[in-house]
Amino acid sequence: MVSLTIDDVKIEVPEGTTVLQAARMSGVEIPTLCDYPHLTPYGGCRLCVVEVEGARLLQPSCTLPVSKGMVVHTNTARVREARKFVLTLLFSERNHFCMYCQVSGGDCELQNAAYEQDMTHWPFQPNWDPYLVDASHQHLVLDHNRCILCRRCVRACGELVGNFTLGVKDRGPESIIIADLDVPWGESTCVSCGTCVQVCPTGAIIDRRSAYLGHEADVERTRSVCIGCSVGCGVELITRDNRLLRIDGDWDAPVNEGILCQIGRFLALDDERERIVTPLVRRNGTLKAATWEDALDYVAGRLKPLAGKKGDGIAALASTRLPVESLYLFKQLFADKLNSEMVTSIEEGVTTALSGKVAQELGRPFEGSLERLKSADCVVAIGVDLAENHQVAGFFVKRALPNGTKLVVIDPYDNQLHELAHYALQPQAGTDYELLLGLMSAIVKSGLSRDEPTNLSELAGYDPQVVSQVTGISADTIRAVARLIASSQRPVFVYGKGVTRASSPEVLSALIELARLVGALTPDQSAIIGTKGQANSLAAYMYGLDKPFEVDGHQAVYLALGDDEPSRRLIKRLKGAPFIAVQASYLSPATEMADVVLPVEMWAEQDGYYLNLAGKLQKAHRALVPPQEVRSNVGVLKALAARLGVELEADWRKSLKKRAPINPVVE
Repeated sequence: MVSLTIDDVKIEVPEGTTVLQAARMSGVEIPTLCDYPHLTPYGGCRLCVVEVEGARLLQPSCTLPVSKGMVVHTNTARVREARKFVLTLLFSERNHFCMYCQVSGGDCELQNAAYEQDMTHWPFQPNWDPYLVDASHQHLVLDHNRCILCRRCVRACGELVGNFTLGVKDRGPESIIIADLDVPWGESTCVSCGTCVQVCPTGAIIDRRSAYLGHEADVERTRSVCIGCSVGCGVELITRDNRLLRIDGDWDAPVNEGILCQIGRFLALDDERERIVTPLVRRNGTLKAATWEDALDYVAGRLKPLAGKKGDGIAALASTRLPVESLYLFKQLFADKLNSEMVTSIEEGVTTALSGKVAQELGRPFEGSLERLKSADCVVAIGVDLAENHQVAGFFVKRALPNGTKLVVIDPYDNQLHELAHYALQPQAGTDYELLLGLMSAIVKSGLSRDEPTNLSELAGYDPQVVSQVTGISADTIRAVARLIASSQRPVFVYGKGVTRASSPEVLSALIELARLVGALTPDQSAIIGTKGQANSLAAYMYGLDKPFEVDGHQAVYLALGDDEPSRRLIKRLKGAPFIAVQASYLSPATEMADVVLPVEMWAEQDGYYLNLAGKLQKAHRALVPPQEVRSNVGVLKALAARLGVELEADWRKSLKKRAPINPVVE
């Protein structure tokens, strides 16, 4: 610990703490513009200068580490004068006439800093030329006239996302933010994660949807969970008058630490599907509005005679976007109480069934946490495109590459991470198993294995030279990749549908054996990460909702769709079913063919728990009030159970932990 004095108050802080951080720890606020808590200190704006006894010049507190006995003054006349001068220069360099800016009135950090320094005007005559506004981006607008060149956006794009799209062109007053080699932003390599707009302190970067819709002081903020995929990112839902204005990343969320992808930040807002606001019952071939009593009675009347029938009874299918509570009631109602043999999820266990089978064979969980990606020195991605799916996990990998982390991508198909990989292996389709055994064989022969192989006799037939002829990957490349993985201190393996959908289930077992061989799988911890499907894929598996779906001769199909979109494959299989009931938020091809439609909440209107790909249980919170006739998924299932004379249990937690887990459930 280091002792120092800030504004006549003695404090102790850990060694390596900056003066700015120490001041905040002691309750002293120092104004900043370029500093951001989640970015590396930059020291560019000089608004945070302080006076340090013994130093001739004022010092930037954001980059100055504390030292023993240091005496700091944060609000002297000299400091205040310097801050006003800095703000004066900033206001005079660009067009900061606040009445025309969308963040004016309390949302702009530059404007707020000026008011904090009692500034009502600036003495310098503005000396700026107008800049073009780049509105070529699908979601964002870049107004150079509002930019103060703090470089927060540039640093966030590189440090947090690892995309390095944004940069700075020219020097001095001619400096401007550019995308790539100064191309229109909408034509650049931007991945639309929106991190830049969340860290921008002025109105230089705005998002098209929420701009000019009012001040931040007039909104409500709800912390929740993104259900765009199984990563389970923490989000802040910004609402006003029961309208969702914007989605921000939650900087305090342990899973994503504030980072979001395009799906979580923007696409979740752009849903233009038509809502279902009243129950619908098919009469004379046409869906007509009905009361809840009539709709539920009709469904119960069709399902009750089919309860317990084998082969031609009820087939039930649930979306993995539904909360855990809804999945539990769904499984209870149709599998346990109505004794249907065909109860599963829309995903049909594509991303979980094989992993679950392997976990049962091992007798223990074999997957680890996303946290391992943040400290990995080598990442092996097999059968997954992290630039396309589960993008936040991909951001963790991409931002580590400049720090020396090595990336190996194994995918026979086009993969956006191929161009970033140190080794991009594209084996012949269906030869992943041979390639993995070839890597293990090379590791064992080179003496680099950290554990004894369990399949030593099998490896003898998979010399890299032999494997090369099968996979199309050169023997030298196989040996080089094997050395890279085996010599890494903290290797991490990430796999996806390319492995779980493989025709040969031995691929996953081989991957696990390779991880164990290089020390990535021990009895205490695992550095194997499986990307699942939708938000509650893992929970659906834990409840046994992972079997292949077939309508066959079933006389009724109950589809708990929620706000999900049915695939063409699902719609094709539903055709011809004698009776279809759909529990949904939006109109879709599934509701068009339904006999009964029951309107339910969409994702931002519901409370409920989600189990992410690493087994972390998190609660999503309601930010919007649904239309009057719309009910919760839990409410609909309970009401239907009551009409069927079935009593449902509420203890979903206990049942969630009964099946052999792929990941331990962590609350």
